Amino acid sequence: MAQPPGFVYPNKPRHVFLLHKEVYGLKQAPRTWYAKLSSGLLSLKFVNSITDSSLFVHNDSSQLTVSLVYVDDIMLTRSSPSFLQFVISQLQLQFPIKYLAPINYFLGLEVKRDTSLFLSQTRYEVDLLKNFHMESVKPCPTPIAASTKLSKDDGILLDNPTDYRSLVGALHYLTLTRPEIAFAVNLVCQHMQHPRTTHMAATKRILRYIKGTLGFGLTFTKGSSFLLGFSDAKWDGNVDERRSTGEYCIFLGPNIISWSSKKQSTGARSSTEAEYRTLAHSDAELIADIFTKGLSAFRFSSLRSELQVDAAPFSLRGDNDAVIVKQ
Repeated sequence: MAQPPGFVYPNKPRHVFLLHKEVYGLKQAPRTWYAKLSSGLLSLKFVNSITDSSLFVHNDSSQLTVSLVYVDDIMLTRSSPSFLQFVISQLQLQFPIKYLAPINYFLGLEVKRDTSLFLSQTRYEVDLLKNFHMESVKPCPTPIAASTKLSKDDGILLDNPTDYRSLVGALHYLTLTRPEIAFAVNLVCQHMQHPRTTHMAATKRILRYIKGTLGFGLTFTKGSSFLLGFSDAKWDGNVDERRSTGEYCIFLGPNIISWSSKKQSTGARSSTEAEYRTLAHSDAELIADIFTKGLSAFRFSSLRSELQVDAAPFSLRGDNDAVIVKQ
């Protein structure tokens, strides 16, 4: 450590300053750091993505470079290794960068590469079970029973709701690579304000399912650019507000790229109405029309163009084969 240039104390040049507040604690630090880092990337002809402020894309005639930023952690990928080394060397001229070799762990996500790309959160799952003392529980084959309906009045209020909220928040982050628990996590998320014993029991069942499925994740392989969406709705699933829950998942070729499980904003008077509402939300993820389908479709189409993914035909299917939308 050394005194900063221009602020050297002549009588004690080997002393260092004791800060009353470190840089990370200052309110303007995140904005200042982002402005400095983004200006460095933009000087290398990167373009800030419209869909995500932490994503920077560099396009040329034949190559694509993607940079994903999380505070001071930067992930770079490109089809051409030579240009990637050039980008790293240019950034090293502006920042003290440490190159950590090919990625295998990033923000709790584990990355394995051979002929395909596999994303998982095994280490995160193990720590989650250990933190909530569930590492020795008996595994469960499903994250939730088919007949489960949670009510805000069932059970006894928990003495310490903080533990419940912390557990549900941790499970929500796990849905990044575990779309099969999205519906169950959405169900327990609806009772964060006044959690009860029945809600905690449903949450612990999800942990029992995770215990038996450690290492599950997402596999990405090369394939077609055909978009295929599946949509479904659980009509009148919420016993307190009588609202339905809509779910969808979207595949790009053989790879799942988007999924959601969300309680609908208003009540549906029939199962058909609930199904078509969910189809409309799924449609917004597929059709690139900001004027008729909303901002989410605009973001999806923008990201597709930024990553040089050609527009492709799509098919959207409900749980009834008679409800199919094609282009």
